[in-house]
Amino acid sequence: MESTRGAILVVFLLVACSSSNAKVEEENPEFWRTQARKTLQEALDRKLNTNVAKNILFFLGDGMGITTFTAARILKGQLQNQTGEETVMTMDTFPNVGLVKTYSVDFQIPDSAATGTAYLCGVKTNLNTIGVSAAARNGACKTQKGREVTSILKWAKDAGKSVGIVTTTRVQHATPAASYAHSASRKWYSDADMPDAAKRDGCTDISSQLLKNTDIDVIIGGGRKYMTPRGTKDPEYPRDFSSRGKRKDGHNLINEWKKMKMGKVAHYVWNKTDFDAVDPEKTDYLMALFEPGDLRFEVERDPSMDPSIVETTEKAIRILQKNPNGFFLLVEGEDKTTHNQFSNGFPFRGQSILGKSPLWATDIQPYTILMYGNGPGHKLINGSRPDIRNVNTKTKDYVQLAAVPTESATHSGEDVAVLARGPMAHIFQGVNEQNYVAHAMAYAACVGTDQRHCQGLNVVEATTPGENMAVQVHSSVVLVTSLLTCLVVQVVLM
Repeated sequence: MESTRGAILVVFLLVACSSSNAKVEEENPEFWRTQARKTLQEALDRKLNTNVAKNILFFLGDGMGITTFTAARILKGQLQNQTGEETVMTMDTFPNVGLVKTYSVDFQIPDSAATGTAYLCGVKTNLNTIGVSAAARNGACKTQKGREVTSILKWAKDAGKSVGIVTTTRVQHATPAASYAHSASRKWYSDADMPDAAKRDGCTDISSQLLKNTDIDVIIGGGRKYMTPRGTKDPEYPRDFSSRGKRKDGHNLINEWKKMKMGKVAHYVWNKTDFDAVDPEKTDYLMALFEPGDLRFEVERDPSMDPSIVETTEKAIRILQKNPNGFFLLVEGEDKTTHNQFSNGFPFRGQSILGKSPLWATDIQPYTILMYGNGPGHKLINGSRPDIRNVNTKTKDYVQLAAVPTESATHSGEDVAVLARGPMAHIFQGVNEQNYVAHAMAYAACVGTDQRHCQGLNVVEATTPGENMAVQVHSSVVLVTSLLTCLVVQVVLM
């Protein structure tokens, strides 16, 4: 009987509190009608932009599913002292939205290697393999020979464009690696990570391919330890043995990269001071590796040592945009904790997205609004969930609840969103296979094998404010000016 009265009380409070948080204008039906009419007219007035895209910016929010997208929107507004739900992010203004199916050839739920190969190379493949067709087998070097597939980054370079990679992971990680490498294993970061049989069969590690496969103008991320000989002290963490060089072959790929760029203005940097000193107007090549492995999460980043993804993206664009033929830039914001997140529990309007649901579960315990299907947040104390009534769930150190115990959250398998704006952005629509993304971008920019869009058309300089991009990347706004004609594609999860 007590539990029934409690349930009725909670429902009553939900009604009362949700009503009190509503804005006065939202109680007026005309508010919503006016808003809808405005949106409808904008859609009716929209004209198709069929110009050739001179530049392509491909923003990849790794781990940023629809739930995370919604949560980021709410959090952004709440950090600005708003209720949050009605907040408009820059991504929300992209006029073209589609869905892509993410399965790999061999698995219903893929990993970043298979998906990266799909949306960058235009070919679906198997789990854990990079830049090869599905005829290659995970970890089997012999099977990758003759099955290599190239990416839109290479297609753009072959077309005379400048190309770049900006990531918050190591630059050898699955997503960036899919743009330049061919590997039967995503884990072959350096030669030390490869089995001897693979080396004997002629396969090379991903770091070596970063230098040799495609002439990449801008490389920004982490991954120093995969570039230097075993035991080489890291410049930032000289006493940390786990940060020291890993290579067995004795090669210092950073020094080799510098030698390869002789005669050009090329800079290698590993800290923010040197990065800030790089003049993009006078720089041909830039390699910036800010950590031995992956970069720190944004909330843990040391701003005195590592620039933000906003700063790195802006500098990359300023270097690349000097090419009169345009550029292709891959920007990856990685967050390894949001692959299977969901929200639940009927929170009040304006309630902190990082807080707890006002409804309790049948075990008479509260639960968080944001939860995971699996992950390290699954805990049992004496056979019951932990009591979080007095726990601050809003701190960066709180581990969100998960239904199933795993060391880390896995990928999820649902379709993911693609948002686009700029020339030919309207071809990103409907539900498509994931490998369609690469072909659509290539068609818009007239790179790769399908040149139909180029016939009789010119690359047009931007003449409207809409051609200059303000792009939302993980709640940080990147203001990009003087981009000329540009296609911007945002994939919110891979």
